[in-house]
Amino acid sequence: MPSYTPWCHGTITRSQAEDLLSKAARDGSFLIRASESIKGAYALCVLYQNCVYTYRILPNEDKKLSVQASEGVPIRFFSMLPELVEAYYSPNMGLITQLQYPVLREDEMDEEAESNNLPPQLPPRNFLANDGKDSEPKSSEQGCKSLSDTYLMRLQHMDISIIPEEHQMALQEYFRTSICLDAEQVQFGYPNLPGLKKLTVDICKNLNSEISRILPVLEVLHRALDQQLSPGIGQLPKQNCCDSGQSVSFKLERLTKLLYCIEDKAKMSLFESVGNEGGHRKSLIPVVTFEVKQESLAIPTKMFLKVDVESGKLFLKKSKDGPEDKFFVHNKILQLVKSQRMHAKLVIVAESEKEKILRKEFTFDDTKKREGFCQLLQQMKNKHSEKPEPDMITVFVGTWNMGNAGPPHCIDSWFQCKGQGKTRDDTADHIPHDFYVIGTQEDPLGEREWAYTLKGVLRKITNISFKQVAIHTLWNIRIVVLAKPEHENRISHVFSDSVKTGIANTLGNKGAVGVSFMFKGTSFGFVNSHLTSGSEKKLRRNQNYTNILRFLNLGDKKLNPFDITHQFTHLFWLGDLNYRVEFPSTEAEYIVTKIKQQQYQELLSKDQLNIERNDGKVFLHFDEEEITFAPTYRFERDTRDKYAYTKAKATGTKYNLPSWCDRVLRKSYPLVHVVCQAYGCTNDIMTSDHSPLFATFEVGVASQFVSKQDPNSAPQGGIQIMNCVATLLTKSKTKFFIEYHSSCLEKTVKTLEGENTEHLDGSIKVWFGNQVELIPIISDPEYLLDQHILICVKSTDCDESYGEGCVALRAAQFAYTEFQITLTHHGERTGTLTGGIQLRTSEGTPTEKLYDFIKVEKDDTVASKGKSGDRFSVTQAHDISNPNYIGMSYKSGNVVDKGWSYSMPPKHLPSAGQGGKDVKQGSYDMGTTRSPAGMPMSEEMFDNPLYGAMGKSRSKDQDHPPKDLLVPPDPNFKPADGDPDRPPVPTPRHRSFTCSETKLQPPTCIPSRALAHKKPVVPSRSEGGLVPERPPLPSKSRPGLPEPQNPRDYRESAEHLSKLRPPARPGQPPPPKDLHAEVPMTGRSVK
Repeated sequence: MPSYTPWCHGTITRSQAEDLLSKAARDGSFLIRASESIKGAYALCVLYQNCVYTYRILPNEDKKLSVQASEGVPIRFFSMLPELVEAYYSPNMGLITQLQYPVLREDEMDEEAESNNLPPQLPPRNFLANDGKDSEPKSSEQGCKSLSDTYLMRLQHMDISIIPEEHQMALQEYFRTSICLDAEQVQFGYPNLPGLKKLTVDICKNLNSEISRILPVLEVLHRALDQQLSPGIGQLPKQNCCDSGQSVSFKLERLTKLLYCIEDKAKMSLFESVGNEGGHRKSLIPVVTFEVKQESLAIPTKMFLKVDVESGKLFLKKSKDGPEDKFFVHNKILQLVKSQRMHAKLVIVAESEKEKILRKEFTFDDTKKREGFCQLLQQMKNKHSEKPEPDMITVFVGTWNMGNAGPPHCIDSWFQCKGQGKTRDDTADHIPHDFYVIGTQEDPLGEREWAYTLKGVLRKITNISFKQVAIHTLWNIRIVVLAKPEHENRISHVFSDSVKTGIANTLGNKGAVGVSFMFKGTSFGFVNSHLTSGSEKKLRRNQNYTNILRFLNLGDKKLNPFDITHQFTHLFWLGDLNYRVEFPSTEAEYIVTKIKQQQYQELLSKDQLNIERNDGKVFLHFDEEEITFAPTYRFERDTRDKYAYTKAKATGTKYNLPSWCDRVLRKSYPLVHVVCQAYGCTNDIMTSDHSPLFATFEVGVASQFVSKQDPNSAPQGGIQIMNCVATLLTKSKTKFFIEYHSSCLEKTVKTLEGENTEHLDGSIKVWFGNQVELIPIISDPEYLLDQHILICVKSTDCDESYGEGCVALRAAQFAYTEFQITLTHHGERTGTLTGGIQLRTSEGTPTEKLYDFIKVEKDDTVASKGKSGDRFSVTQAHDISNPNYIGMSYKSGNVVDKGWSYSMPPKHLPSAGQGGKDVKQGSYDMGTTRSPAGMPMSEEMFDNPLYGAMGKSRSKDQDHPPKDLLVPPDPNFKPADGDPDRPPVPTPRHRSFTCSETKLQPPTCIPSRALAHKKPVVPSRSEGGLVPERPPLPSKSRPGLPEPQNPRDYRESAEHLSKLRPPARPGQPPPPKDLHAEVPMTGRSVK
């Protein structure tokens, strides 16, 4: 046995070995001691995650040594202990982790400690105190000789008998002569070290040639395992791996990456080959039965609804084990309508065999059961949809500060959204999400280990082998994106980046990592950040956020003028944001008491993030679902029953009051579909002082559109933007112009210089009088209505941005529409922009979206039954909004500034593709005019509450004129109509209606401030111009249906204003004179 074996501790006891390893406190630390029970045997002790694992080293008859490691690993025999230790430095040898750090014997540690007490021996300096020229060569020679002697002495104290003789001679020769040449090179400013380079080349001569021989073989194997490539790939291109100019370290890194990649792909192929026809394993959602109540003649009757997602059937049974002869197939289930007044009630609209529309009303045990049922039926519709591409996906977003501790054995609850807050029902456990985005902070695991853990958990829960889209790590901050295998070819343009915000913005202990990609025609961005800690460092956290916005480099490089908040259709920001609850430290027990009572509102009112967001300092125009769970920080580890809010430090006791440090926020383009389905934290994952946070979202996506029309014969489409006026919060004397960016345009379009007008408040008003015509690459409305125009106001002298915003083309689906957007730059509000937009498209009608399947109504409806074509009609005007799944109402308060608003025309006007003929100009709330898919509401559809749409069915011969409603303006915008620097704008008429009043009422004026005191329903999604203070539309009853005698008035406030018709907008054809002829205005005032 060689004499130098620092890891061999002889006959120390087991407890002594554990003490030494615990002092080492590093995973992979190890030592070997003599066995206490078997003579001639040893014990290998390895430290991993604060646990010591002991493996026996036993001799055989030939005195060969072997390790009793995990089963399934081939047994290897070694003649000596150093050979054994050297072999187990390699991974995958059957140990809990590979050997990494030998723990020294106590006597050597004492010697090392004694030597450390002496002043360190400095390398000799190459000059003397005498600065004379004669001394310089002498001092240089003495320094080189001293350096050479030092290294030669170190080499003599090492055991080099295990290395080849030629390598021993090469090392001695280098330290004897070549190191002095390298020292001279450094002295003259040349850091190439030719002597050391020659030494490494000589030592690695065989390795270099072996790598050059092996790398092409591994490349072939890697390409063969790559499932994205087609079988007929052609000849393998020549690789550059054999380039003699590349360093050995580069080749080794490439070799290591290839081996890891080959191992991962081989494992994935094996997983996917087991099960379903050798392909991707499909998620098999089990059959679920719900017990509900159905009223018959005012008597509740027990019923059972059995959902079979795989077969696409919904069974209705009177007993749990009853016959299954009555069922609806997926394509006959037309609509699910939730009641918001009764959170457990649901209406199923289905078509019978005789083409009759049936409307069945059921009451579930609770709201979560109803939501589980709706999610299962939505999954059924998606699974059996005839659409070639999905227009709706679900995204899981999770964040967890792991506290530098490994995860527990089971973390299933995190991905199943189990715990506190807005959670999923057990019946939805097996519904897989399309994407899983996991952000971690203080993550002690390696990338491969963590990714493998996540894939294993999801495979166990969903029976699907998820694909890794991206993984990016900055120190201990990490983000992982996983996707369903069937989406692999729909994902493109994957980017990742990181930003350091630690001390002096150079340390990566704090900062952010981000990933972006395109899913067909929709862009996604995800940012995982760990901001500065400490209750008093709120301003520092705000600066962290700004730096991340400025320097995180993701997405399309053509959108450089825009920060990440404008570059993506959907941006999700997650992580340990470290914002605290602003209470004095003496109130710690009071906070804990409030948490135990689940009274969070008072604490949330003091939440720093909420305060800063309300002041517009951070996360401007971001949305966050209501928090209904306890603070996720700071717990005692291994329990969730006690908060550890004090921490002893050398400077005194530090207080970390319980706070919602971990958050998930999102920001989406205007008028897109996004709904938060879950937002909460787990209860059973306790290895860290933080609890994992989860959030799930239902997101609408646009496909990469292929027009069915002949591009040569299709009419040329157009996007007209006019009457733009920008109000910029700047005192700059420069001139400004506007840049328009969009994926639907062939190139960026710039306007001419605007005309500036300075105001006394320090702002500048810029009028861009010229109308801009943008030519889209495709004029089909199915494509255009899903697109957005990014707007950037720039200065002419330095081409710098003074504000950016976004306009949705869907807002101009039916006619000319005015818009108001907030301009922002690097997360700060820099002004406003108002203007008008009009579309010219080809003929076509947008198809209904999958997410229109589930809708919400606040009040019950009266339905009529009839034959096909005579569907049901809603005879009352209803206030519709997105419900809270757990039956808790949204917080009332100030209207959230969404950053945009639109004045919309009536929904039943001709579409933009018809040239806007006979179009009446009016101001209309987007949410009250159309379905979220952009189609006029027909009598075959319920209203989509998630966009606030309020369609009313009417017969073909019933042609009531549209009525104008004015949405109360955003308080952050100044009315464009009162601007003296822009052309005259039509003044919209204000009218109000009850459901079926026929008596004309005198107008009643209500002060505008009265509307501001109304408590709004805060939406939880990007709603189509929806603002809470919206009056309902009048209902239009169908012919043949009796008018209700005593209709209910669902309005809370309304007002009559003048009947004056506004003048026509320039470029707009005048409306027909008889559009409102012989139609009385009905309504009554409400005080």
